[in-house]
Amino acid sequence: MKVLFAAAECAPFFKTGGLGDVVGALPKELAKKGVETVVVLPFYTLMPDKYQAQLEDCFSFEVAVGWRKQYCGIKKLQLDEVTYYFIDNLYYFGRERIYDFYDDGERFAFFQLAVIEMMERVDFIPDVLHVNDYHTAMIPFLLKEKFSWINAYQDIRTVLTIHNIGFQGWYSRDILPDLFGMGTERYDDGTVRLNDCLNFMKAGILYADRITTVSPSYSEEIKTPAFGCGLEVILRMETGKLSGIVNGIDYQTNDPENDPYPPFAFSKSDLSGKEKNKQDLQKAFGLPERKDVPLISVVSRLTTQKGFDLVLAEMDNLLQFDVQFVLLGTGEPDFENGFRHFAQRYPDKCAAAITFDLALAQKMYAAADIFLMPSAFEPCGLSQMMAMRYGTLPVVHEIGGLKDTVIPYNPITSDGTGFGFQDFTPFNLMQALKQAVQLYQENQTVWQQLVQQAMAKDFSWDQSSDAYIDVYNQIRA
Repeated sequence: MKVLFAAAECAPFFKTGGLGDVVGALPKELAKKGVETVVVLPFYTLMPDKYQAQLEDCFSFEVAVGWRKQYCGIKKLQLDEVTYYFIDNLYYFGRERIYDFYDDGERFAFFQLAVIEMMERVDFIPDVLHVNDYHTAMIPFLLKEKFSWINAYQDIRTVLTIHNIGFQGWYSRDILPDLFGMGTERYDDGTVRLNDCLNFMKAGILYADRITTVSPSYSEEIKTPAFGCGLEVILRMETGKLSGIVNGIDYQTNDPENDPYPPFAFSKSDLSGKEKNKQDLQKAFGLPERKDVPLISVVSRLTTQKGFDLVLAEMDNLLQFDVQFVLLGTGEPDFENGFRHFAQRYPDKCAAAITFDLALAQKMYAAADIFLMPSAFEPCGLSQMMAMRYGTLPVVHEIGGLKDTVIPYNPITSDGTGFGFQDFTPFNLMQALKQAVQLYQENQTVWQQLVQQAMAKDFSWDQSSDAYIDVYNQIRA
């Protein structure tokens, strides 16, 4: 089987979030299982130098972006049994960040057209073309409506993965002729129109052969007005081809026995290194070095979507308990300033690093007792799985991928891998935190049992990649 991934970002080259992690990990896992896998990405000049040095310049051609004739260079890199192609155009991709430009519609129109036109040129016609989020969601539409005359592309099947339905690609009707060089028939008859706009995501949902989301619960939630962001009716209409597959995490990168960032290695059978990591982190944050106090950690973007309005509402209450709280992240200024305030007010209990620091993040996963992730919505989430891999028990809002991956503690049976709350209110968040804190302080035997259960869970890409292979086989049958 031959699979081509098209995406706007991919670790380790460049990423802003979960999309980059998935496109970085899933193709590698598929390649291990004998799937011939190619990934196509924009060539952002902010790619780290060590990868740029390995790039091979292949050839170039012109892409017609409407009336514009744009240069398209093809660069190639082989890594971990996966072939990566990068679409080079300095005008579109030689910028200081990946997204949030006035001409993103034009940039990703060019990219999608270039992906389709390069397939014959690199002599890789996939059985399955797997697109991700709105940046590539027009590709299934383009294959059927603009490039259907190309015989070599007739048998390509398409999969669209929705990582976050909140970003859909809303543009004017004029973009079809102006950027894609097409007529407006499918807009005028309502097919790709939503709220008087061309909607990239809607086009992908209707034209892809299968749609996946990054967790089973999220695939159900986006069919409701609360989470569908206006596309819920379309998703209910297409429910027969919609399914959810939980993301995995990279077990090489997130390995308590071999992670280079935490100073002390540990394992499920020997947690002594985790205790030393806790002491080391307390020292680094200027907190009292105490083994007996539950250490609560947060590693996140500080946004309303991530539930930090709830956290700040309960910080005074939480810090009346015998706990320590450490936070790493950046985001909305009100949240950044709020956590700085509590760090100054409770210097022996609370510390905040308002920055992005990968090494510190890994140290926090490996050192804390409790990981707080109270997202208002969460398509999948990776942090809760990383925390459990390191024996740090998550406290989560039972939504989306958090609901699918964290088993709430059951006081009667002692089952569970973390703690959960259902109603999205500060009070319910605090009740879940209190349950975790009290269990840590009052019953270390059960606590350690939960740690063992969390570390025993398999969140590798092995199972998830099998589920994707099943999807590919179904649409090829």
